[in-house]
Amino acid sequence: MNDRSISEAAFDEARARLFDRLASLGIAAPTVPYPAHDTVEDGKRLRGFMAGTFTKNLLLRDKKARLFLFSIDEDRALDLRTLHTRIGASGRLGFAPAERMVELLGVPPGALTPLALINDTAGTVTSVIDAALLDAERINFHPLINTESTGLRPAELLRFIRSCGREPLLVDFDALPASD
Repeated sequence: MNDRSISEAAFDEARARLFDRLASLGIAAPTVPYPAHDTVEDGKRLRGFMAGTFTKNLLLRDKKARLFLFSIDEDRALDLRTLHTRIGASGRLGFAPAERMVELLGVPPGALTPLALINDTAGTVTSVIDAALLDAERINFHPLINTESTGLRPAELLRFIRSCGREPLLVDFDALPASD
């Protein structure tokens, strides 16, 4: 892990819990090495040919400090000025502090993933999934570390999120937003 804001033991324990959970759900979750990177563009350049759809994951908060973990196609752009209307958030969304990401999800920036919901035992973070990802054969996510990639089928991703005690918000970002 690039950022040692959590202990090595806590990180190792979280990874063990993650892969144990995936196995208990009957999810094979193939995991392969992935070059460390800081941007989506770097990731595209460094990964070479890896099968599946790649994502970017954003931890955003609304005016009431509610947190939303967006998992979207890596090429999708979001309009933060209007995004709150798509998910029922209070006021415009902004980026959550990195410290909250580490505190609640146990991952530093660059390793954010819906798989980190396993660490949010209080259910503080709402998962928001780009509905377009559900058409993919396989979706790739970091398994709590940005030097690996784990591939899941869309139904497996949803099953995992539900096993973390929450129902993901599925949002069709290609549909026109409801008018105010």
